[in-house]
Amino acid sequence: QVQLVESGGGLVQPGGSLRLSCAASVSVSRFNINTMGWYRQAPGKQRELVAAITSSGSTNYADSVKGRFTISRNNARNTVYLQMNSLSPEDTADYLCHARGRTGLGPMDDYWGQGTQVTVSS
Repeated sequence: QVQLVESGGGLVQPGGSLRLSCAASVSVSRFNINTMGWYRQAPGKQRELVAAITSSGSTNYADSVKGRFTISRNNARNTVYLQMNSLSPEDTADYLCHARGRTGLGPMDDYWGQGTQVTVSS
């Protein structure tokens, strides 16, 4: 029903910036995406929430990225962005796009992208 396609990862030096994008392709009518966001997973670590945004614009950030990362969303295009500034090696991880939504008044479902690698290194 929903495909998520991420872009924007890569290699950046400490202190640098990257912007991630995730576009949701919806194939079912009356499907509404509620929350979109980004998770990350580093080798040997659990997946963690980085930032999320609802359709009304409410945001939630991990403490480790507050003040450095900004999440935004274009509801008309079903696209979510993550602007990452002041990157440090600790931000190195695979970043996965997440969406939660439902068709009509049906149950909420979760969808995941394939992930985009972010590497912060000098």
